[in-house]
Amino acid sequence: MNELFEKLNITPKNLVLYERAFSHSSYANEHKEYESYERLEFLGDAIVDLVVADYLYENYTENEGEMTKVRASYVCENALYEYSMELGLNNYLKVGHGELGKDSTLMKAAIADIFESFCAAIYLDLGFATVRRVVLSIVSPYIKEGVKFFEDYKSALQEAVQTEKESVTYNLVGEEGPSHNKTFTVEVVIDGIVYGSGVAGSKKEAEQNAARVALEKLAI
Repeated sequence: MNELFEKLNITPKNLVLYERAFSHSSYANEHKEYESYERLEFLGDAIVDLVVADYLYENYTENEGEMTKVRASYVCENALYEYSMELGLNNYLKVGHGELGKDSTLMKAAIADIFESFCAAIYLDLGFATVRRVVLSIVSPYIKEGVKFFEDYKSALQEAVQTEKESVTYNLVGEEGPSHNKTFTVEVVIDGIVYGSGVAGSKKEAEQNAARVALEKLAI
C-alpha cells in the first residue's frame, strides 16, 4: 500500500484501519481476525457526501435542487467505482473464495464501496482536513470537467410519458445473493406494458437502469 500512500501524499499512523477498509465481509467471514469494511463504508459515505456538498456550496451558485442533483452524480456508484479504479484501490480489495466470483455487478459495487471505506480510514487516522484534501484531489477534476456519472432516468421517463398520462411503475422481480451483497432486478411498466428491466446492487440503481432501457425503447 506504500505506493498508494505516496501517490496521495499521506503518512498513515494506523495501518489496521486501511487493512479493514479493503476487507469485504466474505473475506472477514473466512478470516476471523479481520473486520469487514462495512462500518467504515457507512462513515465514509457521510464524509464523501459532506466534502462534495461543501465544495459545491463554495464554488457554485445553483439552488438546492440543482446542487442536490449534481452531488448525486458525483457520489453515485458509477462515480465511486471510477474513483477507486483511478486510485487502483481494486488491487487491494480482499474477498472470500468464490463469494463474488466473476459477477461484475457485485464486484463493481464492492470496488465502489471501498472508496468510501478508504476515505473513512483516512479520516479516522489523519483527520478531516486530510481526507477532504484527498477526496477533492480525486473528485473536483471530474466536477470541473462536467463529467456525468449519473442521469436521473426515472424523472426523464416520467416526463416523457406525462403528456399521455400513462402510469409508470417499478416492480422488483428478482433478488439474489447474500444479505450483504444482493443483486436486484427491477422491471419498469408503462400503462401495463413492461418496457425494460435493470439489474444493480441496489433497488434505486436497478430502477434507474430499467428507466434508461425504457427511454431507449421509446426513442426508437
